[in-house]
Amino acid sequence: MFNGLADWWDGVELWLAQAWFPVQFVLVMVVVVPLCLAAAWVLDKLVGLFAHRLAPGRDDDSGPSA
Repeated sequence: MFNGLADWWDGVELWLAQAWFPVQFVLVMVVVVPLCLAAAWVLDKLVGLFAHRLAPGRDDDSGPSA
């Protein structure tokens, strides 16, 4: 099974490496950029969640009032 997947991926990689540069550029813009944006959004939300749990911010009302 993995040999078939590896052979398919090798074919895709070879096709992409031999493709005309504007085709490569369009594929990056359509596929890679949205994936990176989604990953950055998820990481931002996770870091914000952990930061909120570890150290309450100044806007948090649970601390003592001055």
